[in-house]
Amino acid sequence: MKRFNKSFTQQEPIPQRGVHRAVQVLQSGRLHRYNTEPNEQGETALFEAEYAQYQEARYCLAVTSGGQALQIALRAAGVCSGDRVLANAYTLAPVPGAIYAVGAAPVLVEIGDDWLTDMDDLREKARTTGARYLLLSHMRGHLADMESICALCRELGIVLIEDCAHTMGAQWRGEKSGNFGAVACFSTQTYKHLNSGEGGIITTNDAELAARAIVLSGSYMLYERHGAAPPVDAFEAIRLDTPNCSARLDNLRAAILRVQLLNLDRQIERWNLRYQIVENRLRNSSGIRIVERSLDESYVGSSIQFHVEGFPVDRIPDFIGNCQKRGVELKWFGADKPVAFTSRYDSWRYLGALPELPKTLKALSTTCDMRIPLTFSEEDCGTVADIIAEEAACQAQSASSA
Repeated sequence: MKRFNKSFTQQEPIPQRGVHRAVQVLQSGRLHRYNTEPNEQGETALFEAEYAQYQEARYCLAVTSGGQALQIALRAAGVCSGDRVLANAYTLAPVPGAIYAVGAAPVLVEIGDDWLTDMDDLREKARTTGARYLLLSHMRGHLADMESICALCRELGIVLIEDCAHTMGAQWRGEKSGNFGAVACFSTQTYKHLNSGEGGIITTNDAELAARAIVLSGSYMLYERHGAAPPVDAFEAIRLDTPNCSARLDNLRAAILRVQLLNLDRQIERWNLRYQIVENRLRNSSGIRIVERSLDESYVGSSIQFHVEGFPVDRIPDFIGNCQKRGVELKWFGADKPVAFTSRYDSWRYLGALPELPKTLKALSTTCDMRIPLTFSEEDCGTVADIIAEEAACQAQSASSA
């Protein structure tokens, strides 16, 4: 019986050039983004300029986390206390947490079997609640039909804010994820596509929104030291009326991000090769159903999701446990209680009264999720997929003979 013995949370080392530059920053003692010599651009400002170029966005701001990026983007986009914000119900806790933190009220929208936003429910809830903001989470790297999303937002006057924590480098019909809405948020937490431990990025083409975000991040009056900021006059109307939320990225983390960004597209190729090995082996496996992705989507396969079917839902914990015993770590979004990073919308009780979302509950009841670290070889990916397939087939056979 095959077993797997590698960690699902082990990341590749920071490239040596990044380590060297980080040591230089440490030796300088100037870790704060604004602690620079006259006419010097610090590592954070340089990273902002380089990421803006990569993303093909006019403006970029680096902050302390993806969650802070969401909060600052919401405020900069105009969300105020008491406002209603549409959000797909399949996401991770920092998304509703950001809406709650700015004093707004999430309006959770159903998802379909493909984990994408239910367009009919989105339209209905936008009309009935009057919500004028949509925080769209591209959860676990799945991109919705962005033309349809944008058309609906234009029709109903909705401001689109993209959560691209899992889609850095992904595209929809050749356009990069994050370039569809008024503002986009990215994460550089350890398990994302760039790794600084914690960190976040905001991009936008809106000069006033960018200026607000920079002041909100804690620029004081040093906004001219940013690497991808709007002109100084964009700050004049807002700088004294915008609070300081102190969420600046530091030069140490920016230094290691800059080096990783140079190789991001190559890393995406490596992720997708591993993803395709796993997906292809699971596609025709008994007890497992793969949801085919749109040909319009260029994804980043740093994780994979699939439905387990052919045996009762109450046997899914046994399936997960048996995979775990053989060294394969799966997450299940159908569990009644949160586990580690995985939680379902009905566990966010701080939001108050929660809606009934039967489509979402049905979809998540059979949804399993697995990270695909780049520390796995192609052979590793085949081994992992074989173990999953064997355990699913075992449960399906047991159920059929019961």
